[in-house]
Amino acid sequence: MAAHLKRSLGLMEATFYGLGTIIGAGIYVLIGKAAGLAGNAVWAAFAIGAFIAAFTGLSYAELSSMFSKSGGEYVFVEKAFNKRLAFLVGWLLIIGGIVGAATVALGFAGYFNALFNTPHIPVAIALICVLSLLSLWGIKQSARVDMIGTIIVIGALASIVAFGLKHFGNVSYTELPSLGFSGILSATALVFFAFLGFEGIVRLSEETKNPERTIPRAIILSIIISTLVYISVAIATVSVVGWKALSMSEAPLALVAQTAMGGKAFFVLAFTALCATLTTVLSVLIAASRMIYGMAEDHGLPKIFTKVHKKFCTPWFAILVTAIATSAFVLVGKIEIVASITDFALFTSFAFVNLSLLMLRRKMPNAKRPFKTSALLAVLGIISSILMLTYIKKEAIFAGIVIIIIGIALSEITKTRH
Repeated sequence: MAAHLKRSLGLMEATFYGLGTIIGAGIYVLIGKAAGLAGNAVWAAFAIGAFIAAFTGLSYAELSSMFSKSGGEYVFVEKAFNKRLAFLVGWLLIIGGIVGAATVALGFAGYFNALFNTPHIPVAIALICVLSLLSLWGIKQSARVDMIGTIIVIGALASIVAFGLKHFGNVSYTELPSLGFSGILSATALVFFAFLGFEGIVRLSEETKNPERTIPRAIILSIIISTLVYISVAIATVSVVGWKALSMSEAPLALVAQTAMGGKAFFVLAFTALCATLTTVLSVLIAASRMIYGMAEDHGLPKIFTKVHKKFCTPWFAILVTAIATSAFVLVGKIEIVASITDFALFTSFAFVNLSLLMLRRKMPNAKRPFKTSALLAVLGIISSILMLTYIKKEAIFAGIVIIIIGIALSEITKTRH
């Protein structure tokens, strides 16, 4: 008898999985640049960013309540359109996830080097291998490690907020920047990237208890909690050091932490950044391997990718291939130029997920929908996804198009074999 994925996760684990991807290293860099655009009203940029993320998040929630499969976006697009388009979306997300995991693994290695003076590439590959073994061991164990790391990261950010409480009221939080409201909108486009990660929750559908209800709730909770964390941190940081100092700093949160903790700040921030990057790499590796498994399960990829370990009940072959491919990208070294392929893949898939929701409302009007959103919000999700694509580097868009062409060729090969 063939082994199957085991339903081990509850609402708390699924929510923390999303938070582990969302609240990553991005907040440590983005908040300074965003403050330079939005001034003391940088908190509003995060609020608007969360509102925009919710458009697509709610579409994911509805579709995941209808189709509880590891393939996530692949399944949604296939049900709404066709297998070929679904393959391209899934292919983009797999490559984007692998490149993203490699990039963040190198980020982890950078922080590790700052603490222990170690070489970057061996540390990044070692991290990928260890986390892949953890992913193989079990989704429950992976979720626990992810939860611990996420709690540490949120705890560190909460300590910054706690320190900033006595400084609250030092500045006017409604004061418009010199660029006016357009400055806040420019900052919103920047910080929106800090909300990416909620979409990966859908790929835990076959390993989650009562996924029709749990996955939509986890998506919504992860967006709400991350929004509260981001807004609190934004208000605290401008209160403590002011938006000008924040915008001029290469390590804005380190500047605030140094004001609070003095010499201990470097070690605390470096350790927190290690936790943030580790949880992000773990979450992305899991998401990519589950997408591969889900596509193979639906005959979009060769059957060998559906192999599940009899003892651990995890997709071992998909995990192995994900680990090897991610390590190969790490060997490239500095891959910042292609790193935004991840963003290209995500925003493209966001547009298709929202389109899929609208199409399925027409094709399957009477289908059971345990969670339902508004069609208007899905339209706004399409518009915002397309707008976000305009903020991506041209090189990444070109690379994305090349990946799509390769995906079309692979789709034809897969189609012929089936």
